[in-house]
Amino acid sequence: MTYDLITILGPTASGKTPLAAALAHRLHTEIISGDSRQVYRRMDLGTGKDLADYVVDGHRIPYHLIDIAEPGTKYNVFEFQHDFLQAYEDIRSRGKLPVLCGGTGMYLESVLKGYKLLPVPENPALRERLAGKSLEELTVLLSTYKTLHNSTDVDTVKRAIRAIEIEEYYRTQPVDARDFPEIHSLIIGVDIDRDLRRKKITYRLRQRLDEGMVDEVRRLLEEGIAPEDLLYYGLEYKYLTLYVTGALTYDEMFRQLEIAIHQFAKRQMTWFRGMERRGFTIHWIDATRPLEEKVEEIMRLLDTNQTEYP
Repeated sequence: MTYDLITILGPTASGKTPLAAALAHRLHTEIISGDSRQVYRRMDLGTGKDLADYVVDGHRIPYHLIDIAEPGTKYNVFEFQHDFLQAYEDIRSRGKLPVLCGGTGMYLESVLKGYKLLPVPENPALRERLAGKSLEELTVLLSTYKTLHNSTDVDTVKRAIRAIEIEEYYRTQPVDARDFPEIHSLIIGVDIDRDLRRKKITYRLRQRLDEGMVDEVRRLLEEGIAPEDLLYYGLEYKYLTLYVTGALTYDEMFRQLEIAIHQFAKRQMTWFRGMERRGFTIHWIDATRPLEEKVEEIMRLLDTNQTEYP
């Protein structure tokens, strides 16, 4: 098999981005982000963009699908497919092997498997019917559908309702109405021990709070972005908005957010293991290995299957 793409995936705090950047530097190529929240401008600390990681040996690695949407908008997997394909074809047209890097399982799988997706309109009747239900009730309802939607990101009532809306739409629509090219990807998973992952998550959360993550949320609210829109994005933006608006104390915010991120990382790993059951081959590399060793391992896996790069 000749690969068209290299994909690097893993849970939050596993070190995906530095590895992708080091590999891209080695291959003289570019990175496509596969993260559902890093698309938003001015949402930097809360989404963990870590743009400094894209500088390797003084060289800035070009990246795509970061800072392409305004806060308050609802970017989705259909738009991701469209934007990914544009970036992918652009990079390939310049004779390079793209590197896809991210932790949003549904986004990654939608392009690796070539899901044929359609834009989903709002369903006012369905939304009215679901109004008043708790997140727990909506999550149970969502679990009765096929896994079209990325459940790892469903941690607010608004997002759960939108997920059900998407699933309900696809029950009645033909999914072969939009073509997507077949892409052969070498898939690398960054495997990090659970306890180490938990320590890194807690350390990184404290670090980003020290760097001004609360102020980032305040600025977004001062711009006029509605609190419910920030709550929609979940995780850091959900709990920091609750803190800034007085619904939680600082200690409550930190404790609940820390737990939520740990749970999110666990759901990410559940999704990736599910990908393996759905037929994807993921080559797992120990996160604690030196960066250069990890790059060399990927190069060996790549060279085993193809002698020429595009």
